[in-house]
Amino acid sequence: MTTTTELLKGAAELFPDEVVTQAHVRHLELPGAGAFALITLDNGLDHTKPTTFGPQSLANLNAALDQVEAEAADNKIVGVGITGKPFIFAVGADLKGVELLKRHEDALAIGKGGHDVFKRLSGLAVPTFAYYNGAAMGGGVEVGLHCTYRTVSKALPAFSLPEVFLGLVPGWGGCVLLPNLIGADRAVSVIIENSLNQNKQLKGEQVYDLGIADAIFEGADFLEQSLLWTASVLKGDTEVVRADVDRGEAWDQAVQRGKGIADSKVHGAAPAAYRALDIIAAAKNGDLRQGFDAEDQALADLIMGGELRSGIYSFNLVQKRAKRPAGAPDKSLARPVTKVGVVGAGLMASQLALLFARRLEVPVVLTDIDQARIDKGVEYVHGEIDKLLLKGRVNQDKANRLKGLVSGHLDKATAFGDADFVIEAVFEEMGVKQQVFAEVEAVVPEHAVLATNTSSLSVTEMASNLKHPERVVGFHFFNPVAILPLLEIVRAEQTDDASLATAFSVAKSLKKTAVLVKDAPAFVVNRILTRFMGEIQNVIDEGTPVETAEKAVEPLGLPMSPLVLLELVGPAIGLHVSETLHGAFPERFTVSPNLAAVVKAGKRGFYVYDSGKPELDPEVKALLKQGDSVLTEEQVRDRVLDAVAQEIGLMLDEGVVAEAQDIDLCLITGAGWPFHLGGITPYLDRAGVSERVNGKKFLAPGVASVPA
Repeated sequence: MTTTTELLKGAAELFPDEVVTQAHVRHLELPGAGAFALITLDNGLDHTKPTTFGPQSLANLNAALDQVEAEAADNKIVGVGITGKPFIFAVGADLKGVELLKRHEDALAIGKGGHDVFKRLSGLAVPTFAYYNGAAMGGGVEVGLHCTYRTVSKALPAFSLPEVFLGLVPGWGGCVLLPNLIGADRAVSVIIENSLNQNKQLKGEQVYDLGIADAIFEGADFLEQSLLWTASVLKGDTEVVRADVDRGEAWDQAVQRGKGIADSKVHGAAPAAYRALDIIAAAKNGDLRQGFDAEDQALADLIMGGELRSGIYSFNLVQKRAKRPAGAPDKSLARPVTKVGVVGAGLMASQLALLFARRLEVPVVLTDIDQARIDKGVEYVHGEIDKLLLKGRVNQDKANRLKGLVSGHLDKATAFGDADFVIEAVFEEMGVKQQVFAEVEAVVPEHAVLATNTSSLSVTEMASNLKHPERVVGFHFFNPVAILPLLEIVRAEQTDDASLATAFSVAKSLKKTAVLVKDAPAFVVNRILTRFMGEIQNVIDEGTPVETAEKAVEPLGLPMSPLVLLELVGPAIGLHVSETLHGAFPERFTVSPNLAAVVKAGKRGFYVYDSGKPELDPEVKALLKQGDSVLTEEQVRDRVLDAVAQEIGLMLDEGVVAEAQDIDLCLITGAGWPFHLGGITPYLDRAGVSERVNGKKFLAPGVASVPA
């Protein structure tokens, strides 16, 4: 039989570039309790390179456990603790190693190796303690669950089991140990609900309140207090009492609740959540060995599946590619921005003013066509800052300072005379925007960048009448501005490198994910979404029932259905963008007469919510004029996906973005498309759509798929 050491040695050979975590053992004398072994997990790098568990790292922890196991057996120590380096406990398995796996048996070895090492913590002859001193995720959380007791720092910023979000299950004990510790319902919240809710993190207080940790201490002297508490537990002065876990109907109800959450988020299209729930359901009997075997098997199956590979691909896009935008000019060319102007004071303009003030902390001045609008815009920003104060997100001093930065002025010359960056957020009409830019150019300094928040109009045309078109750049935000990270930065035909570099520098300060896009109609997200929505509207116009058309794309697991999205965007804006794209590409983009009728009737969407859930508005139903061509859900889905694959292929041919990866980054960060799809191109490749439509896949083998 293969030993754990052999298993990990084999796995380490597959992953030569692992950033290795050491497991340092030191001995302490606990007052009144005796000698204590403390294991510290540390990869030798600062907190910006969190500690992970690759195969060699697990082997190092295994060797440390060999040492303390022998010491415990010889009665040389009274207990063992495990903690992390400053700010980081440990953040789980090293995903770079998982990406390299090509065989099911190698994937199985990773699961088994983690279990074999971690479960030794619960098998020692002395009590074990985990001290969650900093960020703990995935395997970092799980190693602590194998201990007898746990403490947590009040300062801990992030604690989660994010595996389901990526397309895995917590596979080193999480699915089995957590429900047996805190009950199935709370475990479902952590493993399924938080994970599928954009990988929501828990803070230290929440970890303690859930019952995951037995004690909580301030961050400043966390380890010292944890060790004093440990001594009192070992001496018998402190008794740890935990609530009984309900193994009756409540357990089954929790699993059912989890299935409901998974259905609402991924609609059965991604297997990870369901595999995790199966293991949680089986863990009701408390049989740990059977549970760990099930985790190993699920882990191996999912590692060899497309969903996890797409999840890791998404993770790499958001964590790495987003930080180094393809095609961005040298950042040394960027000019400083010490004052920002915003043309317009409506809702979008006001959201932008708030964001610029909060992130850049420079003066921001709004202008509009009358004082009342300006006052309303400034008032909105001040009101939002007051809300941040109430929530404790800023203190009173910071709130006062931010409010002081935002003002409004009717006269553009006074407002923008010393601005370095001016963005317009006025009505989406070429003539209006050209006029605004002409007025702004006349009053701003020569170095000022002029940015447009247009969602679909030509930036080149917008700048065409200016004396200095080279300083105009597209700067397209997504609504809601505070939540969606994407910023499409558009290089017009004459935009120069300094203006573009300044735009990227500002985007970074705003903490946005900037993607460089060519000045092509509707850029990236709106072009793909309009083609996607256009095909849905086409099949409805031709005769397919609304409900069938909507349900057809449910397996994609999108954040909302197409017509609910249309409602969020606004039917009038949707119609306007489809008209713009129809003008540019009439052979592929249609203008739906039914959508035009809905807009003309002043309807805000296709649905009413009288019963609490969306139902087709009877007034909209009366407006619809449909043909008699009725498609099945599968036929609708094929048509929609074929259209999207064709459009993406054409966009890449046109050089709208550098690579397919940028399309996916845009859809994930600008339209909330799921991590488990990898955006869209890995899914189109996996489903055979790319080859059917374009004759080739978008991505090379091994990118968002198992290496050949």
